[in-house]
Amino acid sequence: MILERIEVGELQVNCYVLAEGKGSAAAIIDPGQDEDEIRKILAKYSLKPEVVINTHGHIDHIGCDDRFGVPIYVHQEDLKLLHDPQANLSTFLMSPYSIDKSVKIETVQEKDIINVGNLVLKVIHTPGHTPGGICLLLESGNDKILFTGDSLFYRSVGRTDFPGASEKILIKAIKEKLFKLPGDTIVYPGHGPSSTIADEIKNNPFLK
Repeated sequence: MILERIEVGELQVNCYVLAEGKGSAAAIIDPGQDEDEIRKILAKYSLKPEVVINTHGHIDHIGCDDRFGVPIYVHQEDLKLLHDPQANLSTFLMSPYSIDKSVKIETVQEKDIINVGNLVLKVIHTPGHTPGGICLLLESGNDKILFTGDSLFYRSVGRTDFPGASEKILIKAIKEKLFKLPGDTIVYPGHGPSSTIADEIKNNPFLK
């Protein structure tokens, strides 16, 4: 399996490129910026982009969604953010952005499956940072990997001071959904270093 992390944009978003192996189909998770750097990873492994997946619809995670010519997957509740510069916060950064209307967008819900070759990503709806925030669970062999976007970070959680956000709803989703996963599940967040579910249960001060 290929899993590469690239820090993109001024806000240092973790963009992930995921694929079965060299020459296979790839998912690009949260391509917020730096299209050229993402393409370097695709070229390095001769990967063909198949899907773009957004863990949520803020500009730092969607900024070059429409540059790869593939369908974009986003939760139904965050669909409007892809088309609304004010809702996706790009207006506040003085560079209004919305997804090119010619690009196909697929909406997902809780427990939906996104296939990338033979890799299977299960959608876990974790609202709170945004109404349609999601995490993506990958179980491949002995590996259990969770892409958490801006829901759960290393010993922190996503901001809840944006429109449509709720600290109470976010904490509830993390405790009731993510913390039920095996402790050795590796957490790959939208910003910052990786962690594990066990470490976050034990040490995350926001979730005590």
